[in-house]
Amino acid sequence: MVEDISALGLRHVGYAIPTEFFAPFVSGAVDVIRTMTTDEQAEDAFRWSLTLVSKILVRTIMEGSTIVMKAINTNNEKSLRKAISVAARGKRSMELLNITVGTQSISPFYWAIESGSLVTAKAMIGDLLTIRADRDNYYYGCDDLFTRHPEVVQRLITDAQGVLPALLDGLIWRSRVAVNGLRRVNYYVKHLVQDQEGNYNQALEWLVDGQESKVI
Repeated sequence: MVEDISALGLRHVGYAIPTEFFAPFVSGAVDVIRTMTTDEQAEDAFRWSLTLVSKILVRTIMEGSTIVMKAINTNNEKSLRKAISVAARGKRSMELLNITVGTQSISPFYWAIESGSLVTAKAMIGDLLTIRADRDNYYYGCDDLFTRHPEVVQRLITDAQGVLPALLDGLIWRSRVAVNGLRRVNYYVKHLVQDQEGNYNQALEWLVDGQESKVI
């Protein structure tokens, strides 16, 4: 039951529900129950139960309300970029792909799609598929994206076709330097061809089923 309530709380993070509303809601619900029964014990039991639920929800919302989730609610690319700019290179992808409270988790990227914040969803794809580096490592969120959401191509075809070209463009790296009129290009399409177990990936089938000739 606690896990179910925590999962509900994470969804309320996306709804941007102020935690100050929970106490009045509990009071209002108890007042309604009071008009329906004269059993004080039943009323006290209802109050205790609903208060406990509200405390779990408030705790989950407080822990899950990251600046990225708040930026998604604005559906503003500038706000999203500002929110994610404080994250370290090696942690940026997980800030965009996973929020965990207790045993429950939610994907900010998928929440942006589900809530219709497609401007921020596209900005998130752009940030995930930007290659960064420091003195020791290169950072590229492609593997993290397909590990967290192996069905991301299908999800975009179904719910956010406007974001799909950004994903496919992000799987291509073009060199800034041309040599003898030629420019090096890398295609990071492994996850479109095979899945995590090395089997044939359905991504190409999903693209064909989507019947988008321009995308193909």
